[in-house]
Amino acid sequence: MPAAPKRAPGRASGRPTGPASSRAMSRADVRAFLEALARANPSPETELAYRGPFELLVAVVLSAQTTDAAVNKATPALFAKAPTPSAMAELGEAGIGPLIRGIGLWQGKARNVAALSRLLVERHGGEVPPDREALEALPGVGRKTANVVLNVVFGESTMAVDTHIFRLGNRTGIAPGKTPRAVEDQLLARVPPELLRVAHHLLILHGRYCCKARAPECWRCVAARWCRYKDKATAPPARPKGPAA
Repeated sequence: MPAAPKRAPGRASGRPTGPASSRAMSRADVRAFLEALARANPSPETELAYRGPFELLVAVVLSAQTTDAAVNKATPALFAKAPTPSAMAELGEAGIGPLIRGIGLWQGKARNVAALSRLLVERHGGEVPPDREALEALPGVGRKTANVVLNVVFGESTMAVDTHIFRLGNRTGIAPGKTPRAVEDQLLARVPPELLRVAHHLLILHGRYCCKARAPECWRCVAARWCRYKDKATAPPARPKGPAA
């Protein structure tokens, strides 16, 4: 009988997936880890659908505590009615809300999108500012959202720490930290400068599709040899057999 696969981390083993569960990678291993991800995914990009800075900003605000897939279902109708900040401000909270009801926390997001659109018109001539302080002054825009916009549309080497990157930073040892900001600071210090911008996408996608929260698929991870997690799953979980025919 073949050996049973190891337990996936974070499940019945009870082991934490935070800073205590891994030790930090060396800088050389950080580079090797990211280069392995880049070879497997040479052109990573955001999965949010957008056609310019304003649409990306709105999509990222809408994506908080919601999947990109859910946002992408809602935004075509929203952007068809309001493709610019002035049009979105005119549509207002009452007009935005019904178009995004399928998204979590849609009421608050409708208020924020209407308010940030008005401020873009009043303060920035209807343009999305390429400046962190100005972005974070907009309703619904925090550091993570600002980092995404600066990275994706303005080409800056920022690191937006979402739930996936926070988990990977700690689980793999690439950038252990107790808070998202601590993980961000570690990544900015430890990731080679030429890889910083693309690392944002590589890590998010790796966390979304391979290094998953409850059942990381370590057996197919292209960067597993550099990962510091101690409880790697070495084979996919066995599927229960159905009744005999």
